[in-house]
Amino acid sequence: MRVGQFDLQFTFGRVNFAVLSPVRLFRRDDLVAEWDEGRWPDAAFFDVMNDPVRSCDIIGDRQIVIEFESGLVMRLEDHSDKYESMHITVDDDLWII
Repeated sequence: MRVGQFDLQFTFGRVNFAVLSPVRLFRRDDLVAEWDEGRWPDAAFFDVMNDPVRSCDIIGDRQIVIEFESGLVMRLEDHSDKYESMHITVDDDLWII
């Protein structure tokens, strides 16, 4: 996990994320950690390190939900119609959302 002034970056295998919008981490529907631009991520983000991804779902056209084997759930949200919210790279393919 890497933290920049305006983004949170992390990698799961071949998939790299640079997220510029809020990231929230849940355990059993309870918010346990969040990151917003200009903040250091809460310590619970360390719990997803080396935690295998169980599933990844796209909810509507605004949200990506990543579930880990430990039961933690990360929610990435496209929160802007005007600005980029995230860059996702799989191998050499880049998606800008």
